[in-house]
Amino acid sequence: MTTPAEVPAGLPAAPEFTEPLQEWHRLHVRMLVVRPLNEGVAMLVPILVLLFTGNGEKWRLIASGATVAMILAFSYLIWRTTRYRITEEKVELHTGLLTRKQLAVPRDRIRTVDLTSKPGHRIFGLSAVRIGTGQQDVPGTDGLTLDAVTQQEAERLRLVLLQKGTAPRAVASEGESAEPVPLPESEVISQLDLKWLKYAPLSLSGLVAIGAVFGVLSNYADDLGLHPVQDLWEWLFENPSLALIAAFLVGLAVVGLILSVPLYILQFWNYRLTREPDGTLRVQRGLLTTRSVSVEEQRLRGVDIQEPLLVRAGKGAKLAAVTTGLGSKGESNLLLPPAPLSVAHQVSRDVLKVGSDPTTLRLRKHPFAALRRSMFRHTVPWVVIAVGLAIWAPSWAWPIPVAILPFAALVGWDNYRSLGNALDERYLVTRNNSLVRSTVALQRTGIIGWRIRRSFFQRRSGLMTIGATTAAGAGVYHVTDVGESHGLALADEAVPDLLRPFLVDSTVDDQAERNA
Repeated sequence: MTTPAEVPAGLPAAPEFTEPLQEWHRLHVRMLVVRPLNEGVAMLVPILVLLFTGNGEKWRLIASGATVAMILAFSYLIWRTTRYRITEEKVELHTGLLTRKQLAVPRDRIRTVDLTSKPGHRIFGLSAVRIGTGQQDVPGTDGLTLDAVTQQEAERLRLVLLQKGTAPRAVASEGESAEPVPLPESEVISQLDLKWLKYAPLSLSGLVAIGAVFGVLSNYADDLGLHPVQDLWEWLFENPSLALIAAFLVGLAVVGLILSVPLYILQFWNYRLTREPDGTLRVQRGLLTTRSVSVEEQRLRGVDIQEPLLVRAGKGAKLAAVTTGLGSKGESNLLLPPAPLSVAHQVSRDVLKVGSDPTTLRLRKHPFAALRRSMFRHTVPWVVIAVGLAIWAPSWAWPIPVAILPFAALVGWDNYRSLGNALDERYLVTRNNSLVRSTVALQRTGIIGWRIRRSFFQRRSGLMTIGATTAAGAGVYHVTDVGESHGLALADEAVPDLLRPFLVDSTVDDQAERNA
């Protein structure tokens, strides 16, 4: 149970009533400790460098103390100058000392509420509430963040903002603390199974972690006057060794496999996908940093089953939501972490509330001309690179792209095999790509327009790419390299009368030519 925040006179403490927060309120006073704790992790390395490098000069100790003091002072100023309130119409946040920043989000524009608790937040029972509006194409306009409020208050704000109403609190008698009113139980759609850990090495997340750590360490090394990346590259260029490169790649793969499992646990521990009584889908996950993302079901426009190449080889996949308010990148729209493909189809069916997952529909294959285009796009660039290296680079360089060429051809062939489309009463289904095969089921009622693209080579091959535009997810989902007649017929059938005014009946056109 948390204690109400202490704030100076003139501003009320943390709200404990049932109406929207019409008055101005400050963030919880514990953020004075939490923010330095979270910021201190990022500042720890430069502070340690100041303390333990050199010959023990006093200025290093003074600089380290001044850095810590600046972090504490900055946290106090943020807390002292930040206020928020929730009215019937909007959420307002005012912050800043020298430069005042005033943010306002209309409540009818709220699409998602994201609760995040970093380790510092969790120690003191706080959460950061991220209110998203879905306007991700305009930097700085995608909602606002309240960092930090108590976890109890964060949960209440989630209910208030997504329900566009209020979440009740119990009335406490004098001298007692208020307890939240029990809410109806959630429906659990999916939760973590430890058997899913076998997909962690196949997701290559360990290699991503190595790259991130290497990048951070390289930046700090550059600050110290060291240039390990440049030095290593110059040494390899002067002393080429295929055996050394092969050993490096093998070692990198082994370390990546070792790191992938703990990274999977850090990201997806305590994963739960639930359907809440307030009409939202809620994803909770995380070990050290916990995260809870809630999306209104009425804004769900479909699902995207993503199968990275190695995960697909292990018959696995992950599931993402196609919804307004969340983009198609990052982990915000993730409904299911890497798991068995059968589980992904089951979760997709439960999320969409359908008898059969539309992504399992039998897909119509694309013309053979699409195979030629796929092979051309995946192999010709490597041929050009090999020729260029053979002319201008050392003799050991050109065999590398030549060795990659057969794998590129396989990817091109697999990319063609992945192409397909289907249509049922409610959904347009399209599948693309090879390295990360994506099968999207998009509600036909969510399609607001079509983009038709025909490059010079597509016109020569009788192909086109049709994009279904929508206000959700990536904004447009493509049916790539489809035959012209079938693509236009598919678009016309998916959303009747939307494209039909722009179509020309070829039989009528031929008759007109004969009459002329």
